[in-house]
Amino acid sequence: MTPRAKFLAWVAGFYAGVLALMAAIGVAAVAGLPDAEQEALLAVLAMRAPLLAFAAVILLFVCAGVVKWVFDEYVGAVRALAEQTGVLLEANRELRVATGGAREVAEAAAAINRVADAHRALRRDFEQRAREAGARLEEERNRLAALMSELSEGVLVCNTEGRILLYNEQARVLFAGGAALVGLGRSVFGLVDREQIAHALEKLQRQLRPGAAPPATRFVTATAAGKLLRVRAAPYVDSGGAVAGIVLALEDVTALLDQEASRRSLLQVLAADVRAPVASIRAAAENLASFPGMEAEKRERFVKIVASESAVLSRQLTEALREYADALKAGLALEDMQAADLLGVARRRIQTALGVASEIDSVDPALWLRVDSFAFVQALAFLAGRLREDYGVRGLRFAARAAAPLAEIDMGWSGAIVAADALSLWESEPMRAGSEQTPLTLRDVLERHGAEVWLQTAGPGGARTALFRFVLPMGEPTPAPARPPAAESRPEYYDFDLFRATDLSLALQERRLAELAYTVFDTETTGLEPSAGDEIISIGAVRVVNGRLLRNEVFEQLVDPRRPLSRDSIRVHGIEPRALEGQPAIAEVLPAFHRFCEDTVLVAHNAAFDMRFLELKETAAGVRFSQPVLDTLLLSAAVHPAHDDHRLESIAERLGVRIIGRHTALGDALLTGEVFLKLVPLLAERGIVTLGQALEASRETYYARLQY
Repeated sequence: MTPRAKFLAWVAGFYAGVLALMAAIGVAAVAGLPDAEQEALLAVLAMRAPLLAFAAVILLFVCAGVVKWVFDEYVGAVRALAEQTGVLLEANRELRVATGGAREVAEAAAAINRVADAHRALRRDFEQRAREAGARLEEERNRLAALMSELSEGVLVCNTEGRILLYNEQARVLFAGGAALVGLGRSVFGLVDREQIAHALEKLQRQLRPGAAPPATRFVTATAAGKLLRVRAAPYVDSGGAVAGIVLALEDVTALLDQEASRRSLLQVLAADVRAPVASIRAAAENLASFPGMEAEKRERFVKIVASESAVLSRQLTEALREYADALKAGLALEDMQAADLLGVARRRIQTALGVASEIDSVDPALWLRVDSFAFVQALAFLAGRLREDYGVRGLRFAARAAAPLAEIDMGWSGAIVAADALSLWESEPMRAGSEQTPLTLRDVLERHGAEVWLQTAGPGGARTALFRFVLPMGEPTPAPARPPAAESRPEYYDFDLFRATDLSLALQERRLAELAYTVFDTETTGLEPSAGDEIISIGAVRVVNGRLLRNEVFEQLVDPRRPLSRDSIRVHGIEPRALEGQPAIAEVLPAFHRFCEDTVLVAHNAAFDMRFLELKETAAGVRFSQPVLDTLLLSAAVHPAHDDHRLESIAERLGVRIIGRHTALGDALLTGEVFLKLVPLLAERGIVTLGQALEASRETYYARLQY
């Protein structure tokens, strides 16, 4: 019930009670009179009916005045005292509670102020000590930040759900130009293929053994902008020894593609340039061998041909090898990996994706392979799928052994007779295993590894048991790096609290406000009537993650409205028409803003106004803003229903937020973000802790009726 409705109910109740009391007294007085006197009294009352009605109206005003005094001195004063105390505790600790109202309420307010003064004194002492400890911690954080910024590699740290917890500027640069953005709380799966991350985590989990060397793995991925990145992955292990996250070190190896092209050019040059000298040498050698009794002069001429062409061949080989030496350094995506680990990953992938049972017969624990594990596991799963679909094979056996300088990997089965030409037919098909498909073929994988595979039958008669045998290059054991002594504490950097993030698949309506990520935004416009043709001229936004305003993750863009600006609007936002010349149109800006705020809840002050501008341009921009929207105006009204002023400046002043940079889109977004963070604990005091509860509380306020 609103304060106004409650006041009217109290007036009506009090007035009805007074009238009832007076009526009861009158009835009791009349009941004891003789009949003649009763009739005379009723006749007098009938004659004075207008006067009695006037008295009733006067009584109504008197009752209203009494109730208003009670409300002002007690009910309203107590409600205001409660609201101010909540702000004092949760948002603005420098606030002095007003001592208005009745004497008892004023005494309570004075007592609260005394308690607050004592609390502030204790807090100042605590904050002084915290500042001293924080200064030391900040120094360590700055050292880590400096080291991170100086790294030539990009660094991403994410939790097991794929949410980014840490990144450096190099990582942001490496992924620049793609549809997904690098930022705290964003999904790494928008940057790196989900299957590759899952594959890396699976390998790391298998390598994680007590007392073993710290596990690590590598793979190569392509960005949306066409860059090729080499990724080194290592796990973050929690106190219980389980993988809590993954650290990705990123290196741009796009230039190595040129080396690969150079390697192919080398082969072409050698094939073209070497053919003629070799043919001459061969012809001369055949003549010398065929005619042993040849004249000395002819023999000498053939010998000179052999010597001359051999010199030309030697020179061409030397020049080609020197020119393309770097291109011969192959192994772009290959890594050293234990054969047991590789087959363990393949076995689980085949069982999970295809439902084909498999077991590992024998593997040399000292055998290491030089292999692109992701591609090779895909190849094994592809062959397992074809065996199941074409020949009904439901069980596989794996084995691995050294055959120096190569290694042999066997994938065998029993019962099914596979055609001799099946492997050659499958080699050129795009590989598919279950729901996973890749444009790579089995031949592509074999060529990348310099490997071969063939079908081999075994057992009695060579018909009931068969296997595919792969021949791969052997790798070298990775030396275990020395473990540094464990530090007693580690410096915090960026936001590692996100390791405790809950399951992101939960419905947003049920998520706690403190757990969600937000995009707080504001727009500047040519006017106040979006439906009448006014346009956006500036959008500013900032992200809020884990209760922190990320001032380094902002969106700010001027927009050409393609229409004149009024002098009144210029006086408000201060943006001159010349500043908008050459800026992109709103249809170009909105897709970028849409990417910036994906997977977040939108927050704005008087959000209905800004959202109406966005909705009118969704069709032209080809986007749709379907995220939930919170409005700080409505949230303030829900938290402070006794206040009538819910302008952004007033709320900021009430909550102790310093006002800087007003009437720019980004400045207003930053101010709104700080106000929102102050409102969250005040909402929790009223039992509003989830997004759904905040939306429902907003809908119940009077200001939710505003339309644009």
